[in-house]
Amino acid sequence: MPTLIRFLVTLGILAGLVYGAMFALVMYVEPKKGEMSVRVPTEKLNPKPRQ
Repeated sequence: MPTLIRFLVTLGILAGLVYGAMFALVMYVEPKKGEMSVRVPTEKLNPKPRQ
C-alpha cells in the first residue's frame, strides 16, 4: 500500500506542476496582436480546367 500512496502523491505533484506552469503562462505571457496577410496565387483560386 505505501507504494500506491507514493505513486499517487507523485502523480499529484506532477499534475500540480503542470497546472502551475499553465497558469503562469496564462497570467504572464501576453500574445502579440497584429494584422496578418497571406498572398494566394491566382492559380489556386481559379484552376485551369483539365483537358
